[in-house]
Amino acid sequence: MLFNSLEFLIFLPIVFILYWFVFRQLKLQNLFIVIASYVFYGWWDKEFLILIAITTLLSFSSGILIEKLNGKRGWKKCISGANIVANLLILGYFKYCNFFGESFAQLLNYFGFNADWVTLEIILPVGISFYTFQALSYSIDVYRGKIKATTDIVSFFAYISFFPQLVAGPIERATNLLPQILNKRCFDYGGAVDGCRQMLWGFFKKMVIADNCAIAVDTIWNNYSNESGFTLLMGGIFFAFQIYGDFSGYSDIAIGTAKLFGINLKQNFNFPYFSRDIAEFWRKWHISLTSWVKDYLYIPLGGSRCSTKRVILNTIIIFAVSGLWHGANWTFIVWGIYNALLFIPLLLANKNRKYLNSVAENRFLPSLKEFLQIVTTFILVTLGWIIFRSESINEAFLFIGNIFSPTLFNIEMQYGKSVTIGIMFMLIVEWLNRNKLHALQFNGEGVFRYRVIRWFVYYGIIVATILFMSINQTFIYFQF
Repeated sequence: MLFNSLEFLIFLPIVFILYWFVFRQLKLQNLFIVIASYVFYGWWDKEFLILIAITTLLSFSSGILIEKLNGKRGWKKCISGANIVANLLILGYFKYCNFFGESFAQLLNYFGFNADWVTLEIILPVGISFYTFQALSYSIDVYRGKIKATTDIVSFFAYISFFPQLVAGPIERATNLLPQILNKRCFDYGGAVDGCRQMLWGFFKKMVIADNCAIAVDTIWNNYSNESGFTLLMGGIFFAFQIYGDFSGYSDIAIGTAKLFGINLKQNFNFPYFSRDIAEFWRKWHISLTSWVKDYLYIPLGGSRCSTKRVILNTIIIFAVSGLWHGANWTFIVWGIYNALLFIPLLLANKNRKYLNSVAENRFLPSLKEFLQIVTTFILVTLGWIIFRSESINEAFLFIGNIFSPTLFNIEMQYGKSVTIGIMFMLIVEWLNRNKLHALQFNGEGVFRYRVIRWFVYYGIIVATILFMSINQTFIYFQF
């Protein structure tokens, strides 16, 4: 079920009313969350419900076994390892069998062997990467002693399948979400109102910014060999805002929806396009995945507390894995390595944590230096997004190569003129609230302390969404 669909518009109020006014006891609420979440997920394909149930049962059982084997480190390690392998095998089969089969077939064809029989047609279950990583973090944290294993199977099913963030995150940790599910929740009017604001902003970013950018992006990409360098550059920029509006929009809707049910999910985006270097960008983009990879892969590999060569290798590994997590295509792996190459110099110079504060803190406008840093970082990120968006490595290189041609200076806006205004509006609102958890989190500060201005923004967003929305456009990250 899509957030931006009529079905969800009907589904959400019904679930909200039943949750708070009918199923008022904690156990009944958690059971209802599971039922509603399985209806939500099964709307695409009910057969995939079996997979999420298997993943849930594997991690639930392994957590209990690990806790019972307290003191027997070897057995605990075996149980944890078996659960990790089993879940990764499921993920690998559905997500990567096509990729490796096709790559192997291409290799055999290169040497003159007919290998069409090698290719497979396996359907990728929606959101499998997200809920698999969420399940794995639970069993690993139980093994590490960071959280006690739960024996409440209904609550655990609710933790894995909680519908707002089920198919595209944020990737939650059991240390944050599970205690909220296990403990009684009370309706918070202020939190619900704030959640509605965040949902509104998420719908605007998805249906006005991302979906309209997608029209220009698809047109440019489908004819990239005949477009000017300037048009191709604008195509890359539009895709940068498409993927941001699409994915951060989903996160805003998910986090806002969760607040309606008394659940607080972690922030997943922190205005990443205002970053001053690539390290700051990766602290602010898809935060739940970045922190997951750091805690469960980078640090176990040795992190940055080892030799310089090992630090470089560890960094390349985690970025390559992050790229592969996004999809079974060499473009994603190259995209990950590209970002690693941008990140490594900052890491080696010990400047990867230089910018921990907000840009232009306590100032309305950035300094010239900050502005140039933001622009430079955005350009580097956009070049990476071109690799990410391309169908093949060859296409990515041709696309980028055609940008840096004499026609780069043929400044003429052929596509995306109207959505450019929307992008500027989005950037202004987010800049004014860059110190908040989301762009419409108004705390009576600045120009937004005036109610008339706040309501002008609300109605403006609603009208713009109605006028420019594109119904039933799927979310980019559903494919991951």
